[in-house]
Amino acid sequence: MSSTLIVILISIGAVGLFALGLSLTLIFKGHHIESEISENKNMQKLGIKCAAQQMREEECEIRKGTLGEHSECDPGGCASCASRNKQ
Repeated sequence: MSSTLIVILISIGAVGLFALGLSLTLIFKGHHIESEISENKNMQKLGIKCAAQQMREEECEIRKGTLGEHSECDPGGCASCASRNKQ
């Protein structure tokens, strides 16, 4: 066999192993990894917030309770901004 064919076969095998490795959570747990703060219940329990929400809260405290230019944002969390940005 030529060295090019061997390299291509090894590359296809490596990509297949990487795809299998990335899907292990889906295979064993039945759901994707919850890496978004607005979706992950454990991060919410710990009080971890996304940077945008934290910045809005700090700006609100600085402006003594007014959201100022971010008044259209939902103070409830990141999901509102994330859904608005996808549109």
